[in-house]
Amino acid sequence: MENFQDMLIIFGAKYLIFFAIVFAGLYFLSLSRESKRRTIVFAIIALPLSYVAAKISSYFYYDARPFVVGNFTSLIPHAADNGFPSDHTLLASGLAGIILLFDKKKGAVLAGVAILVGVSRVLAGVHHATDIVGSMVIVSVVSFLTYKFLLPIALRAKK
Repeated sequence: MENFQDMLIIFGAKYLIFFAIVFAGLYFLSLSRESKRRTIVFAIIALPLSYVAAKISSYFYYDARPFVVGNFTSLIPHAADNGFPSDHTLLASGLAGIILLFDKKKGAVLAGVAILVGVSRVLAGVHHATDIVGSMVIVSVVSFLTYKFLLPIALRAKK
């Protein structure tokens, strides 16, 4: 049987992502009609672009998972594929990035959750820290560029 610390790590690595999704959904529901429109347009652009950027980066950087190189059993079962970047952290950070640009306090809460997801996945033995940081950098760059350049164009086109 796992100890309490292992159970917390497993929860953070596997299930905390669902909290991020629910939190983002509740945030979205609380918005005014115009804010919902702006947020959904931003999400429709930034999330897929982050995913594509992550997939492209994984072709240029291969990081064998810790349990593969360290020859140990991770706390959660996982395929022995490329660990870079972390999909869980990418999604949690992507949601945080969307909210952070429009609501600093709620976005900071979600950024904290994204960090916990990433740290949990490192402690669970399925990612290295570079996988987590890489996901966060990808999301940060894509979110910033989307917010600065693509969102204004998309919002003008929709009017």
